[in-house]
Amino acid sequence: MSHHLSRLRALARHRRPRRVAMLSVHTSPLHQPGTGDAGGMNVYIVELARRLAEIGVEVEVFTRATTAGLPPVVELAPGVLVRHVDAGPYEGLAKEDLPAQLCAFTHGVMQAEAGHRPGFYDLVHSHYWLSGQVGWLAAERWGVPLVHAMHTMAKVKNAALATGDSAEPPARVIGESQVVRAAERLIANTDDEAHDLIHHYDADPARVAIVRPGVNLDVFRPGGPGRHGDSRARARAALGLPQGAFVPLFAGRIQPLKAPDVLLHAVALLLEREPALRERLVVPVVGGPSGSGLARPAALQKLAAKLGISDVVRFTPPVAQEALARWFRAASVLVMPSYSESFGLVALEAQACGTPVVAAAVGGLPVAVRDGVTGLLVDGHDPADFAGALGRLAADTALAGRMGTAAAGHAAGFGWDAAARATADVYAAAIAGYPHAVEPRLRSPHG
Repeated sequence: MSHHLSRLRALARHRRPRRVAMLSVHTSPLHQPGTGDAGGMNVYIVELARRLAEIGVEVEVFTRATTAGLPPVVELAPGVLVRHVDAGPYEGLAKEDLPAQLCAFTHGVMQAEAGHRPGFYDLVHSHYWLSGQVGWLAAERWGVPLVHAMHTMAKVKNAALATGDSAEPPARVIGESQVVRAAERLIANTDDEAHDLIHHYDADPARVAIVRPGVNLDVFRPGGPGRHGDSRARARAALGLPQGAFVPLFAGRIQPLKAPDVLLHAVALLLEREPALRERLVVPVVGGPSGSGLARPAALQKLAAKLGISDVVRFTPPVAQEALARWFRAASVLVMPSYSESFGLVALEAQACGTPVVAAAVGGLPVAVRDGVTGLLVDGHDPADFAGALGRLAADTALAGRMGTAAAGHAAGFGWDAAARATADVYAAAIAGYPHAVEPRLRSPHG
């Protein structure tokens, strides 16, 4: 019998799961990135789920229902279902209030699984610590391994707080530590993130796998022929931007962590140094405020007025992926002054469109951006340093052009297909290493 089990376990080492329960409590893959709490993680989950389904791994994404009347199940793509779970009020519930709804969310997940035959899900993949708490219980109840992706970590965020931002509470740190211990595998986006998991949370290095996120190269691509391939000139014409303008773009959620205020202060300094630049400067801020119940980035608009740059700043609501790609193609440079980024997917998307990036040298951004080649990395968050980097690109169009060309080549190496294959390999390793890798096939997880 032991020889038989050994042979089965050897086979399991190469077995990808047939069906994965993917948990995303606080943000739905159906939501518009750049608004509320929707951002890079939404894009990550959508793209990863689609590509996993294409290689034969079905995905069911569980997320909290945030609007009354949502269908219980929505097909996102062939092989990808989104399941809406009732947990708390539909609207007006801040992310900070969600821990109190985890019991209700867990109940909804358990109810959905109970309607299937035993062993319906082969693995649980949770995103962010809130989902990890639910995933910990679900995986244990079903007798399957848990794979977890942090995306952001409280200890890392608290070590680099933005001015005006509030520290993450101790309850989150405790919750994250519990999930780290419970997970069969932890997925990190970069070497730095893997180090943070090991250093700050005492994660077992053997259980940490590095999988770089991808970029949708069908949508985010340089100008050229084809449906998505409008050139910079056509993109600017479509968006009402002057052809000869210098356009430093901010794209993302408007929150202290992303530091759009640093960009506005940098623009004010740049105009002090180069007053003539005002005639050809347009600064689009594409995104919405973080959290619920906020419709306009009022504080940022007030800051622009106070700095005397309202005439050059253009606030635009969040847009869908194809429209965002047009903004990237129209921009002279994407600016990311973030205090923390697990990877910086937006930087990769902009580069895939042939646009260089000026970014803070934090988190995964030094991996996403090749300093001096595809953009410029800035140490710290001093607006004067960002003004210097922007002034350099505004004055040297040839440098910006070279960086844009190099950026497109660099981003081309980050396709989602490779990320999905690598994730599927992590799944197979989690199944092979799980203490009960064979037993769930032989017994009911309910009994």
